Amino acid sequence: MNELRELYQQMIIDHGKNPRHFHVDENATHIKDGFNPLCGDKFRFYLQAKNDVVESACFKGEGCAISIASASMLSEAVKDMSKGEIEKLFNDFHDLVTKGELDDAEEKLGKLSILGGVAEFPSRVKCATLAWHTVIAALNGDEKSVSTE
Repeated sequence: MNELRELYQQMIIDHGKNPRHFHVDENATHIKDGFNPLCGDKFRFYLQAKNDVVESACFKGEGCAISIASASMLSEAVKDMSKGEIEKLFNDFHDLVTKGELDDAEEKLGKLSILGGVAEFPSRVKCATLAWHTVIAALNGDEKSVSTE
């Protein structure tokens, strides 16, 4: 279990310090802001989607290491996925970070499964899920900014 905790911490640090897809996309078809008032996490997600499939995802903003790592890993994971596939992935991810377990987590979530360690810190679940709520809202065309409040 200590090895898993160490891997979790390393992934959070790596993605937190060196987030992937951390830039503005001037050609985005979907743009959505998300805010977590508890931690001060604040992101803007940029998605390019065609025929309900995300071709690229990126973000800009600031936040705690967990929220940045989650946003970074999300931006990698959703490429070439449909809205329905992303929603299913989010449901599995949400189950993992809230309950701490998910049958076949690694198979269903890949690298995202390492964020299951967030379940040990219930106050950080909103940090880990902010990016997900923001991307889902963007794809659904929700007009309001996303808040975890």
